[in-house]
Amino acid sequence: QVQLVESGGGLVQAGGSLRLSCAASGATIGIKTTGWYRQDPQNERELVATITSEENTYYADSVRGRFAIARDNAKNTVYLQMNSLKAEDTSVYFCNAVGLDGITVFDIWGQGTQVTVSS
Repeated sequence: QVQLVESGGGLVQAGGSLRLSCAASGATIGIKTTGWYRQDPQNERELVATITSEENTYYADSVRGRFAIARDNAKNTVYLQMNSLKAEDTSVYFCNAVGLDGITVFDIWGQGTQVTVSS
């Protein structure tokens, strides 16, 4: 079983930067795609960025050019570098991992980390 732990959230002024971390443990070799999502009480969960085991990346239009997703395989950690933050980036950010453990598909979520951008 894979476990995910997010960290790095906090309070930052508009225009500032934060780096989120998603540390995976367990059957990490089976992870195919790791993604960052965000959700606040007024909206549905939104995809922010993903990275595959082949290093292919995807970004939502709202963050493309400001955010960067990257992985450190030695540390089993995926990062989300967030630059030029805006008030509308305020949300709870969740890490997600999808993959295979043997023949079993898994779809795992972390507990979330709060990002607050003050204007």
